[in-house]
Amino acid sequence: MSTPRGIRNNNPLNIRHNGERFLGEVVPGRDRAFKTFCSMAYGYRAAFVILGSYLSRGLNTVEKIIRAWAPPTENNTESYIATVAQRSGVGRNKVLTAESGSEYRKIVAAMCHCENGVPANMADVEAGFRMQSKIKN
Repeated sequence: MSTPRGIRNNNPLNIRHNGERFLGEVVPGRDRAFKTFCSMAYGYRAAFVILGSYLSRGLNTVEKIIRAWAPPTENNTESYIATVAQRSGVGRNKVLTAESGSEYRKIVAAMCHCENGVPANMADVEAGFRMQSKIKN
């Protein structure tokens, strides 16, 4: 079995290339479609930064986050929402705030599983969370 793309790229949520540069991003990366990070912690950090920006735009529930992250044109979005809600234990319509750090860590770990088919390493999730400042504990 080969290593999932997001794990190979230290990009556990499969963040696509765009104009934004993140701390720890390897430029040029080794993947034409998805960003590459120097460590898994930096890949998680980037995910938390993006989710923090989602929060500032009112994308503050699992359902709203996943609809933006994994749109129906590319994904089975409903299944993704249900899986993240179930795996994280965070209800799909629970309103999150900038102080919902414990829930965000569970959501990101569940998203990693959806993206890669393997469980997240929680030490890496925690390290990435500590390196960002948009979401608090």
